Amino acid sequence: MRKVRVGVIGVGYFGQFHAEKYHRLSEVELVGVADINSSRSQEIAKRFNTGAYCNYEDLYDKVDAVSIAVPTPVHYQVTKEFFHRGIDVLLEKPITTTLQQADELVEMAEKKHCVFQVGHQERFNAAIIALEESLIDPMFIESHRLSPFLQRAAGVDVVLDLMIHDIQVILSMVDSSIQSIHAVGVPIVSPHLDIANARIEFENGCIANVTASRVSREKSRKIRIFQSNAYFSIDYVAQRITVLSRDGEGSRKALFPGVFAQDIEITKTDPLELEIKSFVERVRDRRRPLVSGLDGKKALEVALRITDQIQKNIEKRRKSGLVV
Repeated sequence: MRKVRVGVIGVGYFGQFHAEKYHRLSEVELVGVADINSSRSQEIAKRFNTGAYCNYEDLYDKVDAVSIAVPTPVHYQVTKEFFHRGIDVLLEKPITTTLQQADELVEMAEKKHCVFQVGHQERFNAAIIALEESLIDPMFIESHRLSPFLQRAAGVDVVLDLMIHDIQVILSMVDSSIQSIHAVGVPIVSPHLDIANARIEFENGCIANVTASRVSREKSRKIRIFQSNAYFSIDYVAQRITVLSRDGEGSRKALFPGVFAQDIEITKTDPLELEIKSFVERVRDRRRPLVSGLDGKKALEVALRITDQIQKNIEKRRKSGLVV
């Protein structure tokens, strides 16, 4: 079977890891990497024994698929050029900065019969995958995604930078439309929001409380899910699940009368590696990706509703004299 010819567009912090994963796959030929920084493209190309390009246009007739890891504001511009030429795309999150752009990309991918996958890595986290069979009807979800400030992420707010990961995971867990969103947030060290909290209420009664901060002293990625028969505590970084339930079978320990705790055995994996492998498989079999362009668009829609509400609240407080 012929190898899938792949290129990576943008080999900054995230893009270099895409190139690394493709380089390791026997079923892939990493044709080249492209970056406007010629020294960077040459450095990464040399590391992974592939071609170096300054212009992504030079890869049009050389690849079957690409990973696009350029800055978010140019996601739309770069991605549509590859779709126009019938080339499959794995696009780093968030899908774009506007819903109109996201809709256009989804529509173009469908029209050109292209595979369109959006890079929400947490869906490939071993803990999230292991949890899927146990989820029945979540009624309360609480997530915390905290990180030290990184200058490379300062171009977008914390909702599009960090919170959108948890938004996409939550949307995959809750089979219901959103009824309302209540959100607060503030900028601390950048012109954009650096801390945000959102309470998302679904029509089926489920409530999700989502917090994201990029001014934390420590890195933390955790989510807790409550349903009628159990409580799940998930650590994304450790890829660990702790379950509390009334089921005392097996090796579960009694936490207190009638309630038992159990740590689920999980083999840790590399989420990005699984994401890349899944994309290559979809390029071959033409099936719908786990996180499609439409899924990425839905996550963006919620993220934009959150940021819009926060900005309106800030403006309202500013007009009232509560914020300088």
